[in-house]
Amino acid sequence: MFIVRPIARDDLPAVLALSERTGTGLTTLPASRERLAERIDRSIASFAGTASREDACYVFVLVEADRGAAGSRVVGIGAIEAAVGLKEPWYNYRVGTLVHASRALGVYTAVPTLFLSNDHTGHTELCTLFVDQAFRHGRNGPLIAKSRLLFIAEFAERFGEKVIAELRGRVDAQGRSPFWEGLGRHFFAMEYSTADYLTGIGQKSFIAELMPKHPVYVNLLPAEARDAIGAVHADTEPARRMLEQEGFRYDGSVDIFDAGPTLEAFRDNIDAVRRSRLLPVTLDEVDPVPDNPAGGVRWLVGNRRFGGFRAILATAPPRVDRLPLEPHQAAALDVREGDLVRAVPLSPAAR
Repeated sequence: MFIVRPIARDDLPAVLALSERTGTGLTTLPASRERLAERIDRSIASFAGTASREDACYVFVLVEADRGAAGSRVVGIGAIEAAVGLKEPWYNYRVGTLVHASRALGVYTAVPTLFLSNDHTGHTELCTLFVDQAFRHGRNGPLIAKSRLLFIAEFAERFGEKVIAELRGRVDAQGRSPFWEGLGRHFFAMEYSTADYLTGIGQKSFIAELMPKHPVYVNLLPAEARDAIGAVHADTEPARRMLEQEGFRYDGSVDIFDAGPTLEAFRDNIDAVRRSRLLPVTLDEVDPVPDNPAGGVRWLVGNRRFGGFRAILATAPPRVDRLPLEPHQAAALDVREGDLVRAVPLSPAAR
């Protein structure tokens, strides 16, 4: 059984081990014990309700657990930044167009450009999504990824009206980013992995100091760099498809280092947020519906406790007035007969 819960200080060694397997491009999960410990502390303060809005960060872990056990084997991680850019600048490139025209010469040229911007300041960000390679089977990815949306649905007042997700950009087998090689290297004089790591550990001032302040003409970049704009890392394709199923769309913003796309959606229009329901729990001794398309569907289920949030997957009919749970599932959520839970059936694509 797999459970999603808030991160704890004891999870640091496991999360550090996960961070060492992510490769480059996952800026919010640096392989730094000190930085990860700081983020865990910030998450604990956020779940305790003592963090300010600009500091609030909710980090969740996916744990493998035996029936009835709390579980301690961390196999995945996901997080929510409540409001980006309010304390540290949030940079991205806005893909735009400049028109060069001369009526006298009969010339009209529309040139794609990149503008340095802070357009997403104050928006909520889904980030730090990673599942250990050995556990990327079944529904573990949707469980850790979409549990964040269930948390946002339950505590909507703590998050912005718009939610974004900055996806990892294209890199080659050696971890080289074609976009960085074509643009960033000319201004930073360092490896992509170094710039990515410095950003991850919070040293972001160099971005403002060294980034070009004028529009970048895309046509002047190498073909590989141009092709990388808005493209995602191969490992990130499933996450992109899941977000698009939830209603997120690419609207022309890309990461300044690897040109990975930023997807965005209005919070209340996100599919899992919009379709989630409050249902009372009913307890059954056996699994109420066989795990097959004819008998039922998988539901994502979360309790309604802010600091003690838990989420699991359970099988139930596609339309119910009460959500049937086995006793060990109710124990994992820390709910009893008649308690309300927030739940949403997963889409067919996610099942």
